[in-house]
Amino acid sequence: MIPYILYSALILSACLVFYKLLLQKETFFYLNRYVLLSCMLLAFIVPLIPVPQQLSFRNAPAETAVVLPENQIIKNSTIQQKTESIQETPVGPTKQLINVEVVLQWIIYLYWFGVLVFGANFLMQAVILIKRAYSGSVIQDGKFRIVEITGDKAPCSFANNIFINPEKYEWETYNQILLHEKIHIEQKHTIDLLLAEIVLIFQWFNPFAWQWRKALEINLEFLTDDQMLQQDTVERESYQFSLLKVAAPQFPLSLTTNYNQSLLKKRIIMMNSKKSNVNTTWKYFFLLPLMVLFACLFNQPAAQSQTLAASTEKSAKKAAKKPNLKNGIRTEGNWLATIKGNEVYLQLKSDEKDNSSSTFQLSEFKDLQRDKQGTFTLTREAGTMTFTGKFEGDKGAGTYKFTADKNYQAAMLKEGIKVTNDDDLMVFFLVNVKQSYVQMVKQKGYKNPDKDQLIPLVALDVNEAYIASIKQAIPDIDLDNLVPFKSLGIDRAYIEDIRKSGYKDLSPGNIIALKSQGIDGKFIADVRSAAKGNNSGDDTSNSDDDVIAFKALNVDKAFINSLKEVGYDNLSNSDLIAMKSLNVTADYIKGFQKAGFATIKPGDMIALKSQNITPALVQQYKDLGFSNLDMGDVVGAQATGATPTFIKSMKEKGHDFKNLEKYIELKAVLHN
Repeated sequence: MIPYILYSALILSACLVFYKLLLQKETFFYLNRYVLLSCMLLAFIVPLIPVPQQLSFRNAPAETAVVLPENQIIKNSTIQQKTESIQETPVGPTKQLINVEVVLQWIIYLYWFGVLVFGANFLMQAVILIKRAYSGSVIQDGKFRIVEITGDKAPCSFANNIFINPEKYEWETYNQILLHEKIHIEQKHTIDLLLAEIVLIFQWFNPFAWQWRKALEINLEFLTDDQMLQQDTVERESYQFSLLKVAAPQFPLSLTTNYNQSLLKKRIIMMNSKKSNVNTTWKYFFLLPLMVLFACLFNQPAAQSQTLAASTEKSAKKAAKKPNLKNGIRTEGNWLATIKGNEVYLQLKSDEKDNSSSTFQLSEFKDLQRDKQGTFTLTREAGTMTFTGKFEGDKGAGTYKFTADKNYQAAMLKEGIKVTNDDDLMVFFLVNVKQSYVQMVKQKGYKNPDKDQLIPLVALDVNEAYIASIKQAIPDIDLDNLVPFKSLGIDRAYIEDIRKSGYKDLSPGNIIALKSQGIDGKFIADVRSAAKGNNSGDDTSNSDDDVIAFKALNVDKAFINSLKEVGYDNLSNSDLIAMKSLNVTADYIKGFQKAGFATIKPGDMIALKSQNITPALVQQYKDLGFSNLDMGDVVGAQATGATPTFIKSMKEKGHDFKNLEKYIELKAVLHN
C-alpha cells in the first residue's frame, strides 16, 4: 500500500511540475481543467496498469509465474522458514540502534492517522455546508438556490447553492457575483474541488498535492472569469472593479469556490493577458509519453501479471489437489486426511493454523489401517513422517512428527545444496527433492543450483527430458527461466513454431511474453504476410516488438487485408496499431471515398477518426467554399470548436475568410 501511495505521489508531483512549466500560462482554460483532472486520476490509475514486458524497465522474477501441481511449495514459505529458524537459533547479544521494521510500522500508523484526520475534516466541511445550505433563508432561482448569509463572509458556491450576503453589495456587483457563481455551478466545478479534496486525504503528506489543488482552483477561476467576459452584459473594467469590492481575506471552506485576495492579482493579470495561439497546443501531447515513461519505469511487467493471473485461476480449479503452505511448515503438529480413491488429501496443522495441504498416493503410506487407532508412516529420501491417529472410513485425524534423514542432508551438502535445519528438510520431503534430481540438473550444465530453484522445478516436474528438449531450442537458457516455461506450457515445438514464423529475438523473456499473450507462429506469419511491403526498407526484426501489440489489439490478417482492399496497402506497423485502437475500419474509409475524398493519407484518416469526424461533416466544410480542403485543418477546426455552424455565424458578421485556418484562430481568440 505504501509503495503505491508514494508512486502516486511521484506521478502527481511530476505532473504538477509539467503543468507549471508548460501549461499554467496558457489561456486554454477548458483544456487545462481536463488536464488537471485527468492527471489527478491517472496518478492513482497508472501504478495499477501492467505494461508489456519488453517495454518495462523492471525484470519479472521467474518465480511469480509458477503454477505448482501436486506437492506445491511456495518459495516464500521456504524463505520464511529460514527466517524462523534463524530467529530460533541462540546468538550473542547485539545492540541495534534503529529497528527498521518498527520505524516503518510507525510511519504506516502516522500515514493512516493523517488520512483519518483529513478525512474527518472533509466530512466536517461537507456537514457544515449542507447545514448552512438548508438552515437559512433561501431564494429559488430556477435550479439555483441563493442562500442568504450574514456577516463579512465572502460569497461562494457549493453544488447548486450560492452563499451570499445581499446587504453587502450594490445591485450591479450583486448581479455579477450571482452570474459568476452560476457559471461555477453550470460547469460543475464543485466536482473538481471534491476530487481534489479526496486526493488530499490520501496525499496529505505531499506538498505537491496541496499545490495541485491550488492550481486547479486558480484555473477554475480563470475559466469562470473568461466566461463572464464573454457575456454581453458584462464589461471588463466593471467586472474587475467588482472583484476588488468582493475580494475578502477570509477563506471560506475549501470545498467551495471563493473570492480570496491571494488569487485576485493573478486573475486580473490573466484576464488582460494575450490569448494563447492554437499552435501552442503541442505542449499538451507530452503528457502521454510522460505517463508511459512512469509506467515503463515502475509498473509490473504484463507478462508477469498475466502469468500470475493464469496460475491463480489454475490453482483455484485444482485446489483440492494442490498444497497450500502458510506461515512455514512445522515438523510436529496435527493432521487431517481424506482418502479419495488412490489418493490421500492431507492437511498438516500447527499452532491452530493450516500450514500445508498436499495430495499423496495411497500406496506411499506404510501400515495405514482404517477404523483402528494406530501408527503409519510416509518415507522419502529426506526423511520419515510418522502419523498417529485413526481413520474412520475415509476420514482420519491425529498427530504427526517428521524425522529428518541426516544421511540425506549430508548427501545434499555434497551436491552443494545446504539444507540447514529440519524445517528445510521437511519442505524438501513434501516436494520430494531427490539427490538424483540434483545430479541430473548439474549434468545438464547447471553447476550450482540453488535450493530455492530446486523446489519449483521439482514441483512442476521439470524433468530431464523437458530440460533436454528446451536446451535443444535455446541452449543457454537459465535455470530460473525453466520454471515459467513449464508453468506456461512452453515446449520445444512452440519455440520452433515461433522461430519458423520469422520472429528473430528468441530470448526466454520474449518467448514468455509471447506465450502469455497466446501468440503462436501462425499468428505472426499471418500478420507479417498480410503486412508484407508495408514496412519497405525496414529490417523486419524491428517489427518483432509490434507482434504483442498486434495480438492485444487483434490486428490480424483479416483486418490488414480489409484496409488493403480500400487502398491502404502501404501502412506502417504504427499506422496499423493506431487505426485498430481508434477503430478506423474499412467501412469508415469507404464512407469518405464514396463522398469523393479518395486520397486521404493514413495519418489524416487516424486524426479524423480521433475527432469522430464523418464524411458528412467534411462535406459541410467543403460546401462553405473551402475547395482545397486540407484534412489537417478539418481536424484542427473540430478540435477547437470551429464548426460549420460557427463559420456560418462569423460569415454573417462579416468575417469572410478563404482559409479554414483563419476561422480556427478566430475561434481560439473568441473562446479564450
